[in-house]
Amino acid sequence: MASPIPVEINHRKEKGVVRVTWEDGHVGEYGCGYLRGYCPCALCQGHGAKIKFIEVPDAKLAEISAVGNYAIQFTWQDGHNTGIYTFDYLKSLCPCPECNRSKDR
Repeated sequence: MASPIPVEINHRKEKGVVRVTWEDGHVGEYGCGYLRGYCPCALCQGHGAKIKFIEVPDAKLAEISAVGNYAIQFTWQDGHNTGIYTFDYLKSLCPCPECNRSKDR
């Protein structure tokens, strides 16, 4: 199965969310605190296999950058920017009710 590809990514500052539209038409809205909390970098996640949520009070997004044709990098206002969110990882984090029913986290 091919990896999911986002066709549009918008930072909706007024709502504090990143809205991702996927090529299959699915739309997910990710809260900035949610994305920052699931940062995939080694500093945040360590080197274990289990994904953990790290509470970061008042997480604010400063910038979104493409990483090749496979990932997104978020730069946070606290200066943190080492997390590379592959499209697969970003899709797996989708917090919408439909996606939450289909995953066991």
